Order: sequence, then structure tokens, then C-alpha cells
Amino acid sequence: MKKAIASPAAPKAVGPYSQAIEAAGTLYISGQLPVDAATGTMPATIEEQTRQSLKNLGHILREAGMNYSNVVKTTVLLDSIADFGAMNGIYADYFSAPMPARVCFEVAKLPMGAKVEIEAVAVRE
Repeated sequence: MKKAIASPAAPKAVGPYSQAIEAAGTLYISGQLPVDAATGTMPATIEEQTRQSLKNLGHILREAGMNYSNVVKTTVLLDSIADFGAMNGIYADYFSAPMPARVCFEVAKLPMGAKVEIEAVAVRE
């Protein structure tokens, strides 16, 4: 059985997908752009964008009755790998040991001109 999870505090899906799907105690969160759902705006710097993307993940996690400690895997997409260090500095503030598994890629472009997009997989403990 799968269940769609959506938080009004996170940006709405901009295509034919769900913010997240929970199946068998695992939550699959779609890539979160750094858009503030309340204002529809995106901050300018990679640090602010990383923080906003992770806040959006947090809103969805909370809607599912989870938190950052439930996250077991993330994927980070950057429009420039040169931003890796700055992204890492903010990312580390949101997770604690044991840190989630992660992959990070540089991509040619992200929607809306974003510098970062982050997706996650979380499990119920």
C-alpha cells in the first residue's frame, strides 16, 4: 500500500509527481528545490538555497510523522560542484551520526535556475 504525503509548508509539486510517497514504512521524498512555499521565492546564495531545500524536506518529514533522524539516504544535485563545500557546511547542520548515505552530482541545469535540489529516503524506526 502506498500513500501520498504532502505538506502545505513545502512547495507544491510542479509536475505529475507527489511531494512524497510512503510505502511499507519507507518515505520517498521528491527532489526539493529551494523555494519558500509561503512567498514563492528562492534565495540567492548556495548556503541559503541549501537551507531552504532542507527545510522543505523537514516539512514533508514532519507531515509523515518523521524527522531528519529518519533519513537514511539523500541525493544532492548541484548546478556547480564548486558549491560542494558551501552546501556541505549547511547540510551538516541538519543531520547527525549516523549520517545518511549520500550521493552528490553536478548537473547541467536545475528547474527555475536553482543552485541545488535535494531528495531523500527516510524510514520509520
